[in-house]
Amino acid sequence: MINARTALTAVLLAALTAVLVGTIRKDGYFTDPAGLSWWYAAAWLLFGAAAWSVRKVPVRHAVLLILAGGLAVAATGLAAPPRTSTDSYRYAWDGRVQAAGISPYDHAPADPALAGLRDPWLFPSGAACKGPDRARIATDEDGKHCTRLNRPKAHTIYPPVSQGYFLLVHELSPSGTRHKPLQVGGALLAMGVTGALLLVLRRRGGDPRGAAYWAWCPAVAVEAVNNAHADVLGVLLAVAGLGVVVTRRATGGALLGAAIAVKLLPAVVLPGALSGVLGRPARPRAAAAVLLPAAAVLALSYLPYVLASQQSVFGYLGDYVEEEGYDDAAAENRYAVLRLLLPDAWALPVVCVVMALTVWQVLRHGDPQRPWRGALLVTGAAFLLMTPGYSWYALLLVALVALDGRWEWLGVAVAGSAAYVTSRAFDEPQAASLVTVAYGVAAAVVLGGWVARRGAGRRTCAG
Repeated sequence: MINARTALTAVLLAALTAVLVGTIRKDGYFTDPAGLSWWYAAAWLLFGAAAWSVRKVPVRHAVLLILAGGLAVAATGLAAPPRTSTDSYRYAWDGRVQAAGISPYDHAPADPALAGLRDPWLFPSGAACKGPDRARIATDEDGKHCTRLNRPKAHTIYPPVSQGYFLLVHELSPSGTRHKPLQVGGALLAMGVTGALLLVLRRRGGDPRGAAYWAWCPAVAVEAVNNAHADVLGVLLAVAGLGVVVTRRATGGALLGAAIAVKLLPAVVLPGALSGVLGRPARPRAAAAVLLPAAAVLALSYLPYVLASQQSVFGYLGDYVEEEGYDDAAAENRYAVLRLLLPDAWALPVVCVVMALTVWQVLRHGDPQRPWRGALLVTGAAFLLMTPGYSWYALLLVALVALDGRWEWLGVAVAGSAAYVTSRAFDEPQAASLVTVAYGVAAAVVLGGWVARRGAGRRTCAG
């Protein structure tokens, strides 16, 4: 029999799904970022209500709701073409280049050497070139040809496991399907993460209802499915790696190495996988059992591309770091919260010190039976200190929240959305202030959650 809480959660999920369809279908990133932000806010509020409600639902019913709701939420991302990012167009291009027997690292999309691979979808012309998300081709003298790809003069930045995924999707895609195969791939991977979370939580004695934090999260529908960001593949491998590393370190390390070879960001979960290795007694062999397979998989995945490429397989990575201001505290909105409290010149050294101390805390005192707890701490700290401007980076953080259950870290994902979308509704000084406030509030929520949990733990011990 379905109880009242189960019915309420189902109603909230239905409302969330409806709002997400409206959010995805609203093409407001360039024309109405303020209006789009209200849709985001409504989706996040409904998500929060549903995730709170499911905590009182019987586990058997909750698992069914998580799977059905996760499928519905993922499906909403298929309701429109990519709305807030053009990265998936580069994925499609890199897959096409590889299918032609050419290394994706050797030529930028604007290179005339690849002109024979261009088509009207990725490289439109004439009236189709109107729009803020089109880039002019450098060699186009009459200005009538453009591309959907961002940074067409830059070599690809994506690591080898991502490139293998792009090639696989290209080979499996029927002709003329354009953006849909990558979106469907994102939906399948998102559901794979939900399944992996449920499996890990059940096997490790956690509450499987925590998987709702991922399955129903608006960021999954928007970033993993609609924008088809490859980060979701890295998240799947990272969740699997953290789940396995508790009992099979080499296998877990290999999976984490593959996750890093999708996007370099999952490297931040490695300290979590090594939780407690510097405790008493220290366990250097346990560390080596994780790190060596991870390094081997990463190196072996790069090797074929190194042998096949005439250019650097790191592509645009160095320029990206500079462009995003990670090497210059006064640039962009990096280190926004720290810069509110400290001189700009201090920001980067303070980040290095705080991150080193955080990693040390996890390596020395982390729980080896719950490696995702240390991974969440390190990943969340990195986000709060560096204040990234791209909302899809937080997909990894959302999955770690689902594993550990510390919902207060979801505020960091909300801050990422505000930095990426809402800030566009303001001029530059106001946008910078918004980013600072968003991440500052997220940090306060995390701190409040820590204080509340610590107080609850003391009351439990006293009782």
